[in-house]
Amino acid sequence: MKSITKHKTWNYLLFWLGQSLVVAGLITGLVTDQWGVIPLALIISGILIIGFWLVGKSRTSSWWRRRSTQASTNAVVATIAVLAILGLINFLATRYYFRADLTETQLFTLAPESKQLVRNLQQPVKVWVFDVAQNSQDRELLDNYRQQNPQFQFEYVDPQTRFALAEKFGVKDYGEVYLESGNKRQLVQKVNVSDRLSEVKLTNSLQQIVNPTSAKVYFLQGHGERPLDATEGGMSQAIEALGNKNYTTTPLNLTEKSGVPSDANVLVIADPKRGLLDTEVAAVRNYLNRGGNLLLMLDPGTDPKLDSLLSEWGVKLDNRLAVDVSGSVALGPAVPIVTDYGQHPITQDFGNGISFYRLARPIYTTPVPGVEATPILLTKAYPNTWAESDLQNENLQFDKESDRQGPLTLGVALKRKLPAVSPTPSPTATESRMVIIGDSDFATNGSFLQQLNGDVFLNSVSWATQQNQQTLSIRPKESKNRRINLTNLQASVIGLSSLLVLPLIGFAAAFVLWWLRR
Repeated sequence: MKSITKHKTWNYLLFWLGQSLVVAGLITGLVTDQWGVIPLALIISGILIIGFWLVGKSRTSSWWRRRSTQASTNAVVATIAVLAILGLINFLATRYYFRADLTETQLFTLAPESKQLVRNLQQPVKVWVFDVAQNSQDRELLDNYRQQNPQFQFEYVDPQTRFALAEKFGVKDYGEVYLESGNKRQLVQKVNVSDRLSEVKLTNSLQQIVNPTSAKVYFLQGHGERPLDATEGGMSQAIEALGNKNYTTTPLNLTEKSGVPSDANVLVIADPKRGLLDTEVAAVRNYLNRGGNLLLMLDPGTDPKLDSLLSEWGVKLDNRLAVDVSGSVALGPAVPIVTDYGQHPITQDFGNGISFYRLARPIYTTPVPGVEATPILLTKAYPNTWAESDLQNENLQFDKESDRQGPLTLGVALKRKLPAVSPTPSPTATESRMVIIGDSDFATNGSFLQQLNGDVFLNSVSWATQQNQQTLSIRPKESKNRRINLTNLQASVIGLSSLLVLPLIGFAAAFVLWWLRR
């Protein structure tokens, strides 16, 4: 009797010792994240001891043939299978990162511009956040950047405890965010409770620090073009956005110059009210022939005297007004809505996004040898849109004799190979590019920040520079304030409803069910 009791005690100890060794091995491996000799030895030893226990148990009794033992074994096997499946899922989750952004505007997903820029990093870049508090929203954004490329890193620093580092960056206050790459440092922004870290500012700063080359954009002046200041109808917001992308903008008056400067990457002509002089047209033509690039934004009712130049590229401007009577938005029929952007690098990431063009003119192209033309802004089809010739008639009706059916092309991108022998050829350019848009209002103050209007302008300039390192996609998204402002009465009603009305409804439903079951 004593021998049997002793044998049972040893069996009991072996069982629990084996389990303890297996658990100890698993915990050691998971905590250290290293499955070396120690965790594997513990797990294997535990499994062997449990095996010895099973063999000894089956020899000394009919334990294995009992129904209770078989049921318990099935339960243990099922439990182990579930744990193995969960472990496999956890293993795959740690090896293959996946997340789903279900917000309306994909707020927690980096814009294509940001992803492209970070993935192409060839050198280490680090973001220093000089602040004590670590905002979860800011960390989420920085983590999104880091997941694209290990070359991107970030660190939070208390400027009081690491005074020398803060002094090296010139930190003046808490919340300052700096970008560092090699020996280059740049202030991104200052974050606080109301102003969180912006993807727009971080991406633009990153582009500037890794690509210090500045493209130069000249804006033609002297013919009533759009002003470059902050006045109504001006282009100060567009100028500021170009500056954020490391472009240098300069006004240009061709009556004071012998031609377009040789350092011009793009020449922008925005809605001249008066025609260019013949000498100015010749200067623009010579600039294009030597590899220059041009962005034309021309409203209806204006004649810039560029017809001879545009005909060389197979372009004809229509002086009729593009109208949109689809009634999809309350902007009026003189504001065509564009959701079709063709197939072009300028608009490749726009999808079915919206841009609008107040008082726009159609553009038509004909094939010309050596010139490749691609429509980038297309209106809806007829009967929603057409080109209206009678601008005085307030009752818009399509006239098949004088009007033209949609869809209409409001913007076109063109490129032309340079001839083998060109006047004053550029040492690097192999082609000349031109973007023509039959409207300029979309790029002016106020409209520039609406929908995709600003993206159309920025991407047109970027593509026209012929600088491959310039990214071409939608600007990063900013968070939108979607708070609901409630009055005191509304807040009180909601509070009472949740504390009293809803519980009373639950109690009433329970009472009714109890009464019916009596």
